[in-house]
Amino acid sequence: MEHNSTFPIKLSELESLREEASSYLKSVQWEQGSRAKSKDGKSVKEQESILLYLSKATSGTSMAETTSVSKTILKLKKRLLPNSLAIPLKLNKTLLNIQDAITIGIWLKDNYNDSSGFSALNERKSSLVDSQKREFESKMQTATAYLLFGFSYYTLYELKDEASDDLSVMKNKFAGIPELSLISPLKGISCALFYYDRYLNHPDVIKSEQDVIDFTVVYFEALIDEINQRKGALDYTETLEDRTYKLEKSEFIVAGWETIFNDNVKSVEFNKIQFEQIVGNRDAKHFAKRLIERMLAYDFKAKKNPFQELGGFMPVFMGYGIPGTGKSMLIAAIATKLKEYADALDIPFLFHPMPDTLISTFQGGSAEKMVKWMKPLQDPSKLIFAPIDDAENNLQERTAQGVSAGVKEVIGVFLRYTEGAYAVNYGNSSVGLFTNLPEMLDKAVISRIQGRFKIDGARTIPDFLDQDYIWWRKLDKTLPDFVNMENPDYQWLSEQGLAKNLGEILKHTEKPTEQRVLEIYENVEKQYKDKQHLFYAELYKEIQKTFPFFSSRDIRNIQKAVSMRLTDFDLPEEWLDNPEIFLQKEYDTKFDMLQDVMRQNMKGLDFSDIRRQEVIRYLDNMAIIADTDFKRKVDNRVKELNIRMAAEKKFKA
Repeated sequence: MEHNSTFPIKLSELESLREEASSYLKSVQWEQGSRAKSKDGKSVKEQESILLYLSKATSGTSMAETTSVSKTILKLKKRLLPNSLAIPLKLNKTLLNIQDAITIGIWLKDNYNDSSGFSALNERKSSLVDSQKREFESKMQTATAYLLFGFSYYTLYELKDEASDDLSVMKNKFAGIPELSLISPLKGISCALFYYDRYLNHPDVIKSEQDVIDFTVVYFEALIDEINQRKGALDYTETLEDRTYKLEKSEFIVAGWETIFNDNVKSVEFNKIQFEQIVGNRDAKHFAKRLIERMLAYDFKAKKNPFQELGGFMPVFMGYGIPGTGKSMLIAAIATKLKEYADALDIPFLFHPMPDTLISTFQGGSAEKMVKWMKPLQDPSKLIFAPIDDAENNLQERTAQGVSAGVKEVIGVFLRYTEGAYAVNYGNSSVGLFTNLPEMLDKAVISRIQGRFKIDGARTIPDFLDQDYIWWRKLDKTLPDFVNMENPDYQWLSEQGLAKNLGEILKHTEKPTEQRVLEIYENVEKQYKDKQHLFYAELYKEIQKTFPFFSSRDIRNIQKAVSMRLTDFDLPEEWLDNPEIFLQKEYDTKFDMLQDVMRQNMKGLDFSDIRRQEVIRYLDNMAIIADTDFKRKVDNRVKELNIRMAAEKKFKA
């Protein structure tokens, strides 16, 4: 979901709410509901005893009981560390964190009250008609849910890194939250803190200082789960779902009901590779250069990218080719260049490759892991490059025989997070699919790809010369007279430079190279010229007859590719060398500067030529992917027949 507006959570405004938050920690009253009292565990004995303990919390009376989290923390200090004079660090951190979290929850509730019109209803509460009373009650419940959500989310944001890596023991002790109240903010906080306090008082739950942090994380994760189960029944949520709130002097962001714990995500180490070390692959290197420049244009303050507005940004792309052509090197080269720029500009960068261990044998486990991997891509506070190497392993065609349920779960999450309600992209992150077997990728996944290029390795005489040169020049440096061979009339590595633009690479693209596409193309050419709009309408119709999966989304992808050619220009070197000239300018200034360069670039372009090149490129690419699987099966069958015939011949001999 796109969040249209960002509002600061000002520290000065939180300060005025801190006393209210502190009062809740000192004392809350809660009277258990009958259902909570009658809860009985049907799981392990330990959980049964805790549930029974929670249900007897008010000693069987119908009166409300007063509890105090701050007093309980002091009691824990005496029980766990009787000789300590000061409150131990972890207990103190937990208490202060919860106070801050309640303060943020109250702020979010107040902000919702004002933006949703609840405050206005509250001012004339005594004169409301029935429909307004129902609206009042609904908004009160939504405000309470959002308060508890913000409270829980910030608690987890601050404490998740402090928790133990393995929380399974604590989760086994945890018997759930007996009840959740959304009737009013006071009742919501009172209920949540009441059961939190009761758990802390249970001797079997808290046995060490670390247990306090571990339990706090487990408890508030469960509280967020409870809220998520109920949020679908809440009304008047629009004003909180279309806003983003950012805590002043912090990376903490609240956007609707989303939770992203990016501080746990660390950049993966990688081998540093320079583009000069990659031979051939002109198309791939050019694409990589454009990707890097476009990501660097991202504006951290405005949380958007001017290239996205100009139509030149690619949230999802694909590089494909046979094994050994340089896919892994290209991934490392992109990461290396982005990291170099990020370090020089002092901006955060996350190299976030998809892990090999994503597919789980447990039902739902793969989807959970995939969500965990994809959510950091929605963090607007850093540049993020997320490659998926050997993409066919986790994003394989779902209709193929033997595809696991885990793969289907992973694809489902990928599709939701790349297009639709979950697809938040600020123009700072890009997912790259790299594969030897593009024909094995799921068709819906392929349709999400907005930029694609072939990674074909060394192809020309200069390529093969340079590939050898990169190898033997190390020997030549170590032993100057050892490589005693005659050099060609060629300047080493001169053909490995980056292309100025894609037109330079595609200038000879006049006709498709794939036979089936070429036949269709030439038949349509007999009726129309490629400068006529009808040429492409007829071409698409005929392509669809041969390739039934060709759809409107493919046409949109072609249109996107043509639009991206309008932004296919080099950023002036001084813009990158001196950040203050461009990179550190205000968003509107950057946008205007790029538009000026784009206008200059367009003067040398011919729309009909670009359209022809991109249509041919896309259709050839599509046909290669569609035909490769069939060709592979035919080749395997031919190989089997040849082996059988050779064996029979040898046997007869």
